[in-house]
Amino acid sequence: MRILVVEDDAKVGLLLFEGLSAEGFDVELAADGQQALDKAAAADFDLILLDYLLPKRSGLEVASTLRAGGTRIPILMLTAR
Repeated sequence: MRILVVEDDAKVGLLLFEGLSAEGFDVELAADGQQALDKAAAADFDLILLDYLLPKRSGLEVASTLRAGGTRIPILMLTAR
């Protein structure tokens, strides 16, 4: 299973990357909303773990843009809000 983790906090992103990788998942990281959209367009993912508060584009903008483009990848929103 290929997972895109979108998290602007480097420590949290690394923790998610390491934990999911240790469980056998193929994980890729994105640090902002625009990078998430670029990576989602360039590769196939089975799941997106998406932070709500991101630089450049919010998690809500990313999810809305992906859905408007026809992407049906499951999205789990993460937030400290």
